[in-house]
Amino acid sequence: MTIPLQSDPGSTDQDSGVFDELHGRTRPAGEPAAVISRPDPAAFAPHWRRFFGGLGPDGWHDLDRRASALRRHLRDNGVTYNVYADEAKLQRPWPLELFPLLLPDADWQRIEAGVLQRVRLLEAVMHDLYGERRLLKDGLIPAALVQGHPDYLRAMHGVPAVGGTYLHIAAFDLARDAHGDWWVVSQRTQAPSGLGYLLENRAAVSAQFADSFDSLRVRRLAASYRGFIEGLKAQAPGGADSHIALLTPGPYNETYFEQSYLARYLGVTLVEGNDLTVRGERLYLKTLHGLRPVHGLIKRVDDAYLDPLEMRPESQLGVPGLLQAVRAGTVLVANAPGAGLLESSALLGFLPALSRQVLGEPLRLPSLHTWWCGEPPTLREVLPQLARCVIKPTYPWSTSRGTFGPGVGPLMSPEVLQSWADSIQRVPEEHTVQAFLAPSLMPTWTRPGDAGGLLPRPTMLRVFALSDGSGRWSVLPGGMTRLVSASAGLATMALGGSSADTWVLPGAAAAPPADPEHEAGPHADRSSLVAITPADTALVQRERLITSRAAEGLFWLGRYTERAENGARLAGIVLNALHGEEEPSPAVLMWLEQLAAFAGLVPPGTPSPLHDRAAFERALIQSLPDTEGTPGIGYTLRRLYQVAASLRERLSPEHWSFIKQARENWRRAGDPSQHGGEAASADAARALAQLSHTLAAVTGAQQDRMWRDDGWRLLTVGRQLERLLHLSDALSKGFYTNAVHDAAGYGVVLELFDSTISFHARHQRSRSIAALIEHVVLNQQNPRSLGGALQLLQDRLARLRQHDSQPLDLPPLHGPVADELPRLCEADAIGDFIHLQARLAQLMAAGARLSDEIGLRHFSHAGEEHTSLGA
Repeated sequence: MTIPLQSDPGSTDQDSGVFDELHGRTRPAGEPAAVISRPDPAAFAPHWRRFFGGLGPDGWHDLDRRASALRRHLRDNGVTYNVYADEAKLQRPWPLELFPLLLPDADWQRIEAGVLQRVRLLEAVMHDLYGERRLLKDGLIPAALVQGHPDYLRAMHGVPAVGGTYLHIAAFDLARDAHGDWWVVSQRTQAPSGLGYLLENRAAVSAQFADSFDSLRVRRLAASYRGFIEGLKAQAPGGADSHIALLTPGPYNETYFEQSYLARYLGVTLVEGNDLTVRGERLYLKTLHGLRPVHGLIKRVDDAYLDPLEMRPESQLGVPGLLQAVRAGTVLVANAPGAGLLESSALLGFLPALSRQVLGEPLRLPSLHTWWCGEPPTLREVLPQLARCVIKPTYPWSTSRGTFGPGVGPLMSPEVLQSWADSIQRVPEEHTVQAFLAPSLMPTWTRPGDAGGLLPRPTMLRVFALSDGSGRWSVLPGGMTRLVSASAGLATMALGGSSADTWVLPGAAAAPPADPEHEAGPHADRSSLVAITPADTALVQRERLITSRAAEGLFWLGRYTERAENGARLAGIVLNALHGEEEPSPAVLMWLEQLAAFAGLVPPGTPSPLHDRAAFERALIQSLPDTEGTPGIGYTLRRLYQVAASLRERLSPEHWSFIKQARENWRRAGDPSQHGGEAASADAARALAQLSHTLAAVTGAQQDRMWRDDGWRLLTVGRQLERLLHLSDALSKGFYTNAVHDAAGYGVVLELFDSTISFHARHQRSRSIAALIEHVVLNQQNPRSLGGALQLLQDRLARLRQHDSQPLDLPPLHGPVADELPRLCEADAIGDFIHLQARLAQLMAAGARLSDEIGLRHFSHAGEEHTSLGA
């Protein structure tokens, strides 16, 4: 079926100007969008006048402070957007404008009604295309457009939607024309993004304009999210007690922050593909204590990567056998696999006829005029109009059909337009042409010079429809406003676009929005809130599930935190020993060399301090910021940051901020060796001291800001294991080189164990070997001693074993006891402390075995039956 081409593809009248949101009027086409340095509130639209009326006594002069506070909020909360093309700065701060977009009730009612109608239409289209396919037989949609679409999954044809619904989340990108009418530009149905960023935008912007937010009675968001997650559980095979997870491509995905943020807000488990497995046509989560069933999956992975058995075989993002589990009806996937074909730009051109045929009513919210070039008559008519249109891929995000970035005709030169025309004629079915619409302008805050002002910028609105599980939909009252990139002419974050919060204002007669925390009201019947049922008892006793990936991440988060602290302490000790009051003996220098080399503080081939102390020091300082060449402090901080980034949903904002601060401060410190000589050593010492302070804050967050579940216990096990291995090796080398018998070496031992103050408080300035061994090896009251580490390690392991149906066969880890002191202090004829050395070797070997056993039991599940798919 060919859609008739309007005589003017730009029939949305963009030549008549653009709509000015701030003033509520049409701005003539030739009027420039200049900075308004002296705004006149009397000329503003009424709702904007009320918004700016709530600025308080400081008025416009306070906007700079609010803008700075907004940026600080985003930075402190680690709100980021990953950009693959920018390797030097992969994680960019989330671009958020100071002002929200204000939508009066009349505008929102039109949008809401149109979006609800559209999502009903798209759901009906999905039911037909994966069912009877009457729309193809009747010619309402070209069969080539559907059958040739890579996201039309033939494997899902005839498979009923689990829970009866194919679509659970749908997003629509809208633009307003010069007359104030809204048009649909595109729709997202495969794995729509933005729900997490929308929440963060609301939290950040409403905090800067709290008075205006309250006085305007902005509609709240919480009820829609709550209805969405409750609806998923109701439709999932497990019923109201269903376990829901959010499937993410991982921390390098461009919207990973919002995925982890959304998972935390909804209370669902954030998982990657390798966290899941299919056994007997059922989906399971690999947790710290075995497999747990998953009944529902919110996917943020495109369909092509969902199941390497049936889709792209090289995919490491999906789950082998997942589509079979969907076909078996044992897991709900939101949105259902195969919904990606609805994102095709070409489909927009057929929706008006589909609405009349399927729903028996015209579209309330029109699409921008769109033409699929796969039909020859349409192709002939649209080619001359490219200069006034946007050229889009028919199969966006496709991995098997042609895809490309959109081209904006009004921004192209004749030569570029001709190149596009040639491409369209070569593969017309892969191109869709859409009328260009100059979107409305909303005010943003800018400081082009000394004085700030309002800069109008073109904007688009992404609106979300969420299913509540009962066949009904709700439109999230707000949305993610996106500002168009000036260079690309598109609303894209990767090319310089930004976002804004969206405030939906109630009508004059509307009641104030309910406080989501007090919706029951002061006189509501609260008997249902206090009547405890068996289900409630089971609910309150439920442990938080910990995926094997998260457990492994937490284990290494603990190890890298401890390793970074140990490295910073050791580097400071070495620098201090080279310039300290106590002249280091050859034995001490040999010991420090061995410790530095083992910790990766100096590269292989570094001259020994015994022969060239200055060269050794220079090599150590030059290696401090290195993140690739030597596995030292820079490398450890990078790994700490990467592991923490993959655990964002489990870390408090303060915890994450301290880790980010440690890495950023270390990188900003640069290469201290560029100053040379004593200045380089002093700079390095200051940087190490600052790093130690920040890492102490990280430790505090781990001890005081984390839920004490088995994941936290594994983090603690990782820390104590790293401490045990590091200090046992350091002490063994100290006795082997006889450095501990030297005055400087004796002090280094106490510094390594961070026990100088506690030792001198007990033994003053004693240099007794027996006192040293008792304090740093045996004394369990000293948290930095080997005995203290062992005691804490054994306690955490015992708690882990309580939750295991099949306890680990752990290697014996019996810590030294006080009655061992005489034996550990025995030396042979040549002065070697053979019993102490044997005990230290035993601890290091047992620690290494323990690390392997934990990985096999809790991370790889090597002891479980390797059954994957089957009936």
